[in-house]
Amino acid sequence: MRRYGIVGAIALAVVVGQAGLAAAQTISFADAVTTLAKECGADIKKHCAGVNLGNNQIQQCLEKNQAAVSPTCTSTLATVTASIQQRLAAQASVMQVCSTDAHQHCKGVVGEYNILGCLLKTVRIDSGKCNQAITDAGWR
Repeated sequence: MRRYGIVGAIALAVVVGQAGLAAAQTISFADAVTTLAKECGADIKKHCAGVNLGNNQIQQCLEKNQAAVSPTCTSTLATVTASIQQRLAAQASVMQVCSTDAHQHCKGVVGEYNILGCLLKTVRIDSGKCNQAITDAGWR
């Protein structure tokens, strides 16, 4: 259990420190942690023992030791990072992407959380872009 806690913190430190948007399906944070624990745990333990979890230090360590890190870990880290980046970007942009739908279908609803709840109830009438943004954000 402790290993998953450490790898989970590592996963979040790695992916949250990234910026940008990738064209990949999003995965949950829990799935990202599980995937990284499975595919990169041994590499992190071997090459990055004692490295602090914050400030992208684990990712920097893996990149610094890329020649020694397994190809599976390198590939998995890139895929998971891209997916989490897309999820974070989608979460940040949902209200903008869905503004027309919110105005049309959620009149009088106040607050982003409440508007999101309204949009989730109107699944059949939201625009395709709004539906995709909500799905990519992990909220549907």
